[in-house]
Amino acid sequence: MATLIKSKLSNKLSNAATTVTNKSQAKVSGMFARMGFQAATDEEALGFAACDDLDYDHRQGLQMDILKNEEMGGEGGGDMMGDGTMDGDSHYQRDGTGPPPSASKDDGMCNELATADKPKITAWEAGWNVTNAIQGMFVLGLPYAILHGGYLGLFLIIFAAVVCCYTGKILIACLYEENEDGQLVRVRDSYVDIANACCAPRFPALGGHVVNVAQIIELVMTCILYVVVSGNLMYNSFPTLPVSQRSWAIIATVVLLPCAFLKNLKAVSKFSLLCTLAHFVINILVIAYCLSRARDWAWDKVKFYIDVKKFPISIGIIVFSYTSQIFLPSLEGNMQKPSEFTCMMNWTHIAACILKGLFALVAYLTWADATKEVITDNLPPGIRAVVNLFLVAKALLSYPLPFFAAVEVLEKTFFQDGSRAFFPDCYGGDGRLKSWGLSLRCGLVVFTMFMAIYVPHFALLMGLTGSLTGAGLCFLLPSLFHLKLLWRKLLWHQVFFDVSIFVIGGICSISGFIHSMEGLIEAFRYNIHD
Repeated sequence: MATLIKSKLSNKLSNAATTVTNKSQAKVSGMFARMGFQAATDEEALGFAACDDLDYDHRQGLQMDILKNEEMGGEGGGDMMGDGTMDGDSHYQRDGTGPPPSASKDDGMCNELATADKPKITAWEAGWNVTNAIQGMFVLGLPYAILHGGYLGLFLIIFAAVVCCYTGKILIACLYEENEDGQLVRVRDSYVDIANACCAPRFPALGGHVVNVAQIIELVMTCILYVVVSGNLMYNSFPTLPVSQRSWAIIATVVLLPCAFLKNLKAVSKFSLLCTLAHFVINILVIAYCLSRARDWAWDKVKFYIDVKKFPISIGIIVFSYTSQIFLPSLEGNMQKPSEFTCMMNWTHIAACILKGLFALVAYLTWADATKEVITDNLPPGIRAVVNLFLVAKALLSYPLPFFAAVEVLEKTFFQDGSRAFFPDCYGGDGRLKSWGLSLRCGLVVFTMFMAIYVPHFALLMGLTGSLTGAGLCFLLPSLFHLKLLWRKLLWHQVFFDVSIFVIGGICSISGFIHSMEGLIEAFRYNIHD
C-alpha cells in the first residue's frame, strides 16, 4: 500500500512538473516571438527538458520546481541575457543563418552591452544626417542636367526625390516581420541582411556579396569624384599658373594620403561641421550671384525637348545626388523613436527636392547654354576663386568618410571574415595596422588619383556611377527585395509601384550606363577635358 501511494504521488508530482515545465517553455518561446526571435527547434526543446530534469533532481518539492522554472528565462537554455537573446548566439536567433564563425561568448556580451549603452539619436538628428547625404556638393552638377533635360530634368529631380523616399521606406520595411502576436519586430540589421534573406536558402550569401560590391564601387567612385572636382576647381580658379588639372589632382592626393592611417571615424566626424559650413557658404554665394543677374535670366532657353544622347547621363547625375539607402537601416536602428522614420524621410526629401530644383533652375537660367559640368566654373574669376577654394576644402574634408567606409568593407570582406577570409588580418594582436593593411589603404588612395588623372570628367563619372550603382541601390534592389520578402502582405497598388520602379529604374540604369560610357569614349577619342 505504501509503495502504491508513493508511486501515485510520484506520478502526480512528475506530471505537475512536466506541466509547469511546458508552460514555462511556452512562456519563454512567446517572449522570444514578441522580440522577433525564432522558436526553439526540437533538439533545443529536448535540451531544455533535459536541463529541467537534472535541476529537478536537486530540488525539493513542487514549489522549488515552480521557482526554478520562473527563473529559467535568466538561467537556463543557453545563458540568456537581459534582452532575451542568447549570449554568444544572437546572430543565430535573429536570422537563422547559424552562429558567426569567430563569435565568442565574451565578445557577444561586450557587443550587447555596447549596443545597450550606445546613445540614440532624435528624428531631427537623423534628418540632419540624411540631408547631409542628399544635399552634398554633387548638387553642383544638377544645372548641367537641366542643360540637357530642360523641364523634364526638373520633373526628374522631383520624381527621383519621390522614388528615393519611397524606396528608403520600403527598404526599412524589409527589416521587420510580424511575430505570433501580429506585432512588427526588427529581425534584420542592414542592407546586406536583407539581401541575404532574399537569396536564402539556396544562396544565403549571394545577395550580401552583390550589395557589398555595389557599395564598394559607389564609395570608391565617390572618392574619385572628390579628387576630380578638386583638380578641376583648382585649375579653373588659377588658370594663369603653369599647373595642369592632372597636377592639381596629384597635389590633392598628397594632401589626402594621411587618410591611409585612419583607424576609426572619430577623427573623420570632426570634419562634418566644417563640411556643412563650407557647403552653406558656397550655396549662398552662388545663389546670391544668380539673383543679382535675375534680369538677364534666359527663360526661353529652358527646353521642353531633351537631348536624347546626353539626357540619360543627366538621369544618372540626378539619381546619384539622392543616394542614401546604404546607411538608412543603421540610421533607423539608432533612432530613439523608429516610428518617426517615415515622417523624417518625407520632410528631408521634400526639402531636398525644393532646394535642388530651385538651385538647378536658377543657375541654369543665369548661364543657359554656357552652363558647365561644375556650375561654379561659370562664376567670374574673383568670386570663382573664393567659392572654388571653399569647394576644394569641402571635397578634401569629405573624402575621408567614403574612403574609410570602403576600406572597412574591403577589410571585413577579404581580411576579417574568420576562416573564410582570403587574406590574413590587417591588424595585429595589439591593434596596430600591419604592413599589408597599410599598403591596401595607400593603394586605394593612389588608385583614386590615377582614375582622377586619366578620367577627369566630373559629370560623366557622376552619371556613370549613378546609373551603375545609384539606380541599383536606390531603385532596383529595394523594390525587388520588397516584393520578395513581403509579397503576401502587399496590396495591389504597392505591387504596381514596386514593379514600375523596377522597370523604370532598369531602363534608366542601362541607358545611362551606355551613354555615359559613350561620352567617356568620345572624350578620350577627341581629348576633351571639359
